[in-house]
Amino acid sequence: MTLAEHMERYLPAIEEEMKEVVQVSIICHEGLCGMLQYHLGWVDERFNPRGTRSGKRVRPVLCLLSCEAAGGDWEQVLPGGAAVELMHNFSLIHDDIEDRDHTRRGRPTVWSLWGVAQGVNAGDTLFALSQLALMGLSQRGVPAPLVVEAMRVFNNTCVALTSGQYLDISFESRAAVSVTEYLKMIEGKTGALISAACEIGAIVAEAPPERREQLRRFGYHLGRVFQMRDDILGIWGDPAVTGKPVGSDILHHKKTLPIVHGMERSRELRDLLGRAVLSEEDVLRATEWLVETGSREYTEELAQTHYVRALSTLEETGLDNPAVESLRELAYLFLTRDK
Repeated sequence: MTLAEHMERYLPAIEEEMKEVVQVSIICHEGLCGMLQYHLGWVDERFNPRGTRSGKRVRPVLCLLSCEAAGGDWEQVLPGGAAVELMHNFSLIHDDIEDRDHTRRGRPTVWSLWGVAQGVNAGDTLFALSQLALMGLSQRGVPAPLVVEAMRVFNNTCVALTSGQYLDISFESRAAVSVTEYLKMIEGKTGALISAACEIGAIVAEAPPERREQLRRFGYHLGRVFQMRDDILGIWGDPAVTGKPVGSDILHHKKTLPIVHGMERSRELRDLLGRAVLSEEDVLRATEWLVETGSREYTEELAQTHYVRALSTLEETGLDNPAVESLRELAYLFLTRDK
Protein backbone atom coordinates (compact mmCIF):
# COMPACT_ATOMS: atom_id res chain seq x y z
CA MET A 1 0.00 0.00 0.00
CA THR A 2 1.38 3.40 -1.05
CA LEU A 3 1.27 6.65 0.89
CA ALA A 4 -1.52 7.87 -1.39
CA GLU A 5 -3.55 4.75 -0.59
CA HIS A 6 -2.91 5.14 3.13
CA MET A 7 -4.02 8.76 3.02
CA GLU A 8 -7.11 7.89 1.00
CA ARG A 9 -8.06 5.55 3.83
CA TYR A 10 -6.92 7.73 6.73
CA LEU A 11 -8.04 11.26 5.85
CA PRO A 12 -11.83 10.76 5.83
CA ALA A 13 -11.57 8.90 9.14
CA ILE A 14 -9.40 11.63 10.69
CA GLU A 15 -11.82 14.32 9.53
CA GLU A 16 -14.79 12.39 10.90
CA GLU A 17 -13.06 11.91 14.25
CA MET A 18 -12.30 15.62 14.50
CA LYS A 19 -15.86 16.58 13.56
CA GLU A 20 -17.18 14.22 16.19
CA VAL A 21 -15.22 16.13 18.81
CA VAL A 22 -15.87 19.67 17.55
CA GLN A 23 -19.44 19.48 16.30
CA VAL A 24 -21.00 17.14 18.83
CA SER A 25 -19.90 19.03 21.94
CA ILE A 26 -23.13 19.97 23.72
CA ILE A 27 -21.34 22.66 25.72
CA CYS A 28 -19.89 24.63 22.81
CA HIS A 29 -22.07 27.58 21.70
CA GLU A 30 -23.04 27.37 18.02
CA GLY A 31 -21.27 30.65 17.25
CA LEU A 32 -18.04 29.45 18.87
CA CYS A 33 -18.38 26.05 17.24
CA GLY A 34 -18.86 27.82 13.90
CA MET A 35 -15.62 29.75 14.35
CA LEU A 36 -13.76 26.50 15.02
CA GLN A 37 -15.29 24.84 11.98
CA TYR A 38 -14.38 27.87 9.90
CA HIS A 39 -10.74 27.68 10.97
CA LEU A 40 -10.65 23.93 10.29
CA GLY A 41 -11.94 24.54 6.78
CA TRP A 42 -15.38 22.94 7.05
CA VAL A 43 -17.53 26.08 6.72
CA ASP A 44 -17.29 29.59 5.31
CA GLU A 45 -17.42 32.77 7.39
CA ARG A 46 -21.22 32.61 7.43
CA PHE A 47 -20.97 29.05 8.74
CA ASN A 48 -22.29 27.51 5.53
CA PRO A 49 -20.73 24.13 4.63
CA ARG A 50 -17.68 24.53 2.46
CA GLY A 51 -17.18 20.95 1.32
CA THR A 52 -13.37 21.09 1.25
CA ARG A 53 -10.72 20.27 3.84
CA SER A 54 -8.25 22.92 4.93
CA GLY A 55 -4.72 22.06 6.01
CA LYS A 56 -2.35 19.21 5.26
CA ARG A 57 -3.27 16.94 8.21
CA VAL A 58 0.28 15.52 8.09
CA ARG A 59 0.55 15.22 11.88
CA PRO A 60 -2.42 12.87 12.34
CA VAL A 61 -1.30 10.91 9.28
CA LEU A 62 2.09 10.44 10.94
CA CYS A 63 0.35 9.29 14.11
CA LEU A 64 -1.70 6.66 12.29
CA LEU A 65 1.20 5.49 10.13
CA SER A 66 3.48 5.13 13.15
CA CYS A 67 0.88 3.07 14.97
CA GLU A 68 0.35 0.80 11.99
CA ALA A 69 4.10 0.57 11.32
CA ALA A 70 4.64 -0.61 14.92
CA GLY A 71 2.02 -3.33 14.51
CA GLY A 72 -0.98 -1.48 15.93
CA ASP A 73 -4.48 -0.80 14.65
CA TRP A 74 -4.65 2.61 12.94
CA GLU A 75 -8.37 2.94 13.75
CA GLN A 76 -7.62 2.55 17.45
CA VAL A 77 -5.29 5.59 17.43
CA LEU A 78 -7.70 7.87 15.55
CA PRO A 79 -8.48 9.88 18.73
CA GLY A 80 -4.74 10.51 19.07
CA GLY A 81 -4.52 11.72 15.48
CA ALA A 82 -7.49 14.04 15.99
CA ALA A 83 -5.99 15.37 19.24
CA VAL A 84 -2.67 16.17 17.59
CA GLU A 85 -4.36 18.04 14.75
CA LEU A 86 -6.64 20.00 17.08
CA MET A 87 -3.66 21.03 19.21
CA HIS A 88 -1.82 22.11 16.08
CA ASN A 89 -4.77 24.27 15.06
CA PHE A 90 -5.08 25.77 18.55
CA SER A 91 -1.50 26.96 18.13
CA LEU A 92 -2.22 28.34 14.65
CA ILE A 93 -5.13 30.48 15.85
CA HIS A 94 -2.96 31.94 18.61
CA ASP A 95 0.01 32.35 16.25
CA ASP A 96 -2.13 34.39 13.87
CA ILE A 97 -3.08 36.74 16.72
CA GLU A 98 0.49 37.04 17.99
CA ASP A 99 1.88 37.64 14.48
CA ARG A 100 -1.06 39.86 13.43
CA ASP A 101 -1.53 37.71 10.33
CA HIS A 102 -4.71 38.54 8.46
CA THR A 103 -4.79 35.49 6.19
CA ARG A 104 -4.18 31.78 6.51
CA ARG A 105 -4.59 29.25 3.71
CA GLY A 106 -5.90 32.00 1.48
CA ARG A 107 -8.73 33.04 3.84
CA PRO A 108 -9.14 35.67 6.58
CA THR A 109 -7.90 34.46 9.96
CA VAL A 110 -10.29 33.89 12.86
CA TRP A 111 -9.17 36.96 14.82
CA SER A 112 -9.37 39.23 11.75
CA LEU A 113 -13.03 38.26 11.30
CA TRP A 114 -14.24 38.06 14.91
CA GLY A 115 -11.67 40.05 16.88
CA VAL A 116 -8.69 39.24 19.08
CA ALA A 117 -10.73 38.33 22.17
CA GLN A 118 -12.86 35.79 20.32
CA GLY A 119 -9.77 34.50 18.54
CA VAL A 120 -8.11 33.77 21.89
CA ASN A 121 -11.32 32.14 23.06
CA ALA A 122 -11.49 29.95 19.94
CA GLY A 123 -7.88 28.86 20.35
CA ASP A 124 -8.44 28.01 24.02
CA THR A 125 -11.49 25.95 23.06
CA LEU A 126 -9.54 23.94 20.50
CA PHE A 127 -6.90 23.22 23.13
CA ALA A 128 -9.54 21.89 25.53
CA LEU A 129 -11.17 19.87 22.75
CA SER A 130 -7.80 18.35 21.86
CA GLN A 131 -7.64 16.96 25.42
CA LEU A 132 -11.14 15.52 25.11
CA ALA A 133 -10.25 14.03 21.76
CA LEU A 134 -7.25 12.20 23.22
CA MET A 135 -9.35 10.81 26.05
CA GLY A 136 -11.37 9.08 23.33
CA LEU A 137 -8.56 6.49 23.19
CA SER A 138 -10.22 4.77 26.18
CA GLN A 139 -13.39 4.29 24.12
CA ARG A 140 -11.31 2.54 21.46
CA GLY A 141 -10.12 -0.09 23.91
CA VAL A 142 -6.70 1.38 24.66
CA PRO A 143 -5.64 0.27 28.18
CA ALA A 144 -5.89 3.02 30.81
CA PRO A 145 -2.12 3.13 31.60
CA LEU A 146 -1.39 3.76 27.91
CA VAL A 147 -4.02 6.51 27.74
CA VAL A 148 -2.40 8.19 30.74
CA GLU A 149 1.04 7.88 29.14
CA ALA A 150 -0.27 9.36 25.88
CA MET A 151 -1.77 12.25 27.88
CA ARG A 152 1.58 12.85 29.60
CA VAL A 153 3.42 12.99 26.26
CA PHE A 154 0.69 15.18 24.79
CA ASN A 155 0.76 17.80 27.53
CA ASN A 156 4.55 17.89 27.73
CA THR A 157 4.41 18.55 24.00
CA CYS A 158 2.09 21.51 24.50
CA VAL A 159 4.54 23.04 26.98
CA ALA A 160 7.39 22.51 24.50
CA LEU A 161 5.31 24.00 21.68
CA THR A 162 4.39 27.14 23.61
CA SER A 163 7.97 27.47 24.86
CA GLY A 164 9.10 27.45 21.24
CA GLN A 165 6.55 30.13 20.45
CA TYR A 166 7.85 32.18 23.39
CA LEU A 167 11.33 32.06 21.90
CA ASP A 168 10.05 32.91 18.43
CA ILE A 169 8.25 36.00 19.74
CA SER A 170 11.28 37.05 21.81
CA PHE A 171 13.47 36.87 18.69
CA GLU A 172 11.40 39.61 17.02
CA SER A 173 12.76 42.29 19.34
CA ARG A 174 16.36 41.13 19.13
CA ALA A 175 18.89 42.42 16.64
CA ALA A 176 20.70 39.07 16.46
CA VAL A 177 19.79 35.43 17.02
CA SER A 178 22.27 32.56 16.75
CA VAL A 179 21.70 29.45 14.68
CA THR A 180 21.88 27.42 17.91
CA GLU A 181 19.11 29.50 19.47
CA TYR A 182 17.01 29.19 16.33
CA LEU A 183 17.32 25.40 16.26
CA LYS A 184 16.27 25.26 19.92
CA MET A 185 13.19 27.32 19.06
CA ILE A 186 12.02 25.09 16.19
CA GLU A 187 12.64 22.00 18.33
CA GLY A 188 9.68 23.16 20.39
CA LYS A 189 7.52 25.15 18.00
CA THR A 190 7.54 22.70 15.10
CA GLY A 191 9.38 19.54 16.07
CA ALA A 192 7.69 18.69 19.36
CA LEU A 193 4.24 18.01 17.92
CA ILE A 194 5.54 16.04 14.94
CA SER A 195 7.67 13.81 17.17
CA ALA A 196 4.75 13.43 19.62
CA ALA A 197 2.46 12.33 16.80
CA CYS A 198 4.84 9.47 16.02
CA GLU A 199 5.36 8.61 19.70
CA ILE A 200 1.63 8.50 20.51
CA GLY A 201 1.14 6.15 17.57
CA ALA A 202 3.84 3.90 19.01
CA ILE A 203 2.31 4.06 22.51
CA VAL A 204 -1.11 2.91 21.28
CA ALA A 205 0.57 0.12 19.29
CA GLU A 206 2.16 -1.01 22.59
CA ALA A 207 5.59 -0.79 21.01
CA PRO A 208 8.54 -1.63 23.28
CA PRO A 209 10.40 1.38 24.76
CA GLU A 210 13.30 1.22 22.30
CA ARG A 211 11.02 1.20 19.25
CA ARG A 212 8.86 3.96 20.70
CA GLU A 213 11.98 6.10 21.19
CA GLN A 214 13.11 5.37 17.63
CA LEU A 215 9.78 6.50 16.20
CA ARG A 216 9.90 9.59 18.39
CA ARG A 217 13.38 10.44 17.07
CA PHE A 218 12.19 9.81 13.52
CA GLY A 219 9.55 12.49 14.14
CA TYR A 220 12.12 14.79 15.74
CA HIS A 221 14.31 14.80 12.63
CA LEU A 222 11.26 15.04 10.39
CA GLY A 223 10.12 18.13 12.30
CA ARG A 224 13.40 19.85 11.49
CA VAL A 225 13.12 18.89 7.83
CA PHE A 226 9.59 20.31 7.73
CA GLN A 227 10.56 23.65 9.27
CA MET A 228 13.74 24.09 7.25
CA ARG A 229 11.84 23.46 4.04
CA ASP A 230 9.26 25.98 5.24
CA ASP A 231 12.08 28.50 5.79
CA ILE A 232 13.30 28.01 2.22
CA LEU A 233 9.81 28.44 0.78
CA GLY A 234 9.28 31.58 2.88
CA ILE A 235 12.03 33.28 0.85
CA TRP A 236 12.38 31.42 -2.45
CA GLY A 237 8.98 29.78 -2.81
CA ASP A 238 6.86 30.39 -5.91
CA PRO A 239 4.16 32.92 -4.93
CA ALA A 240 1.71 31.23 -7.30
CA VAL A 241 2.09 28.02 -5.27
CA THR A 242 2.74 29.26 -1.72
CA GLY A 243 0.24 32.12 -1.86
CA LYS A 244 2.86 34.40 -0.28
CA PRO A 245 4.80 37.27 -1.91
CA VAL A 246 8.41 36.83 -2.99
CA GLY A 247 10.71 37.04 0.04
CA SER A 248 7.74 36.98 2.40
CA ASP A 249 9.80 36.11 5.49
CA ILE A 250 12.30 38.89 4.75
CA LEU A 251 9.52 41.42 4.24
CA HIS A 252 7.99 40.50 7.61
CA HIS A 253 11.34 40.59 9.47
CA LYS A 254 11.10 36.91 10.41
CA LYS A 255 14.26 35.30 11.76
CA THR A 256 14.22 31.98 9.92
CA LEU A 257 17.25 29.73 9.51
CA PRO A 258 18.63 31.18 6.23
CA ILE A 259 18.17 34.71 7.59
CA VAL A 260 19.80 33.94 10.95
CA HIS A 261 22.68 32.18 9.20
CA GLY A 262 23.12 35.04 6.74
CA MET A 263 23.02 37.74 9.44
CA GLU A 264 25.81 35.94 11.31
CA ARG A 265 27.96 36.25 8.19
CA SER A 266 27.11 39.65 6.74
CA ARG A 267 27.09 42.98 8.54
CA GLU A 268 25.50 44.56 5.46
CA LEU A 269 22.62 42.12 5.68
CA ARG A 270 22.23 42.82 9.41
CA ASP A 271 22.09 46.55 8.73
CA LEU A 272 19.62 46.12 5.88
CA LEU A 273 17.26 43.88 7.82
CA GLY A 274 17.46 46.25 10.77
CA ARG A 275 15.40 48.81 8.85
CA ALA A 276 11.86 49.24 10.12
CA VAL A 277 10.37 49.13 6.63
CA LEU A 278 11.78 47.17 3.70
CA SER A 279 11.18 48.02 0.04
CA GLU A 280 10.91 45.47 -2.77
CA GLU A 281 14.46 46.42 -3.74
CA ASP A 282 15.64 45.75 -0.17
CA VAL A 283 13.99 42.32 -0.23
CA LEU A 284 15.64 41.51 -3.56
CA ARG A 285 19.07 42.58 -2.30
CA ALA A 286 18.66 40.64 0.95
CA THR A 287 17.70 37.55 -1.05
CA GLU A 288 20.86 37.91 -3.15
CA TRP A 289 23.00 38.26 -0.02
CA LEU A 290 21.45 35.09 1.44
CA VAL A 291 22.66 33.21 -1.62
CA GLU A 292 26.09 34.88 -1.49
CA THR A 293 26.56 33.98 2.19
CA GLY A 294 25.68 30.36 1.40
CA SER A 295 22.64 30.58 3.67
CA ARG A 296 20.22 28.93 1.25
CA GLU A 297 22.69 26.12 0.58
CA TYR A 298 23.33 25.73 4.33
CA THR A 299 19.61 25.38 5.06
CA GLU A 300 19.07 22.90 2.21
CA GLU A 301 22.05 20.79 3.31
CA LEU A 302 20.93 20.76 6.96
CA ALA A 303 17.42 19.73 5.93
CA GLN A 304 18.95 16.93 3.85
CA THR A 305 21.06 15.87 6.85
CA HIS A 306 18.01 15.55 9.09
CA TYR A 307 16.10 13.74 6.33
CA VAL A 308 18.88 11.15 6.15
CA ARG A 309 18.91 10.85 9.96
CA ALA A 310 15.14 10.37 9.99
CA LEU A 311 15.39 7.51 7.49
CA SER A 312 18.33 6.00 9.37
CA THR A 313 16.35 6.08 12.62
CA LEU A 314 13.39 4.45 10.89
CA GLU A 315 15.73 1.76 9.58
CA GLU A 316 16.96 1.10 13.14
CA THR A 317 13.46 -0.02 14.13
CA GLY A 318 13.86 -3.14 12.01
CA LEU A 319 10.24 -2.70 10.92
CA ASP A 320 9.34 -3.58 7.34
CA ASN A 321 5.76 -3.16 6.21
CA PRO A 322 3.67 -0.90 3.95
CA ALA A 323 3.19 1.71 6.70
CA VAL A 324 6.96 2.01 7.13
CA GLU A 325 7.35 2.54 3.40
CA SER A 326 4.68 5.24 3.53
CA LEU A 327 6.59 6.94 6.36
CA ARG A 328 9.61 7.03 4.04
CA GLU A 329 7.47 8.52 1.27
CA LEU A 330 6.10 11.15 3.62
CA ALA A 331 9.60 12.07 4.79
CA TYR A 332 10.62 12.68 1.18
CA LEU A 333 7.58 14.88 0.65
CA PHE A 334 8.59 16.93 3.68
CA LEU A 335 12.00 17.49 2.08
CA THR A 336 10.73 18.39 -1.40
CA ARG A 337 7.33 20.06 -0.90
CA ASP A 338 6.70 23.35 -2.69
CA LYS A 339 3.99 24.78 -0.43
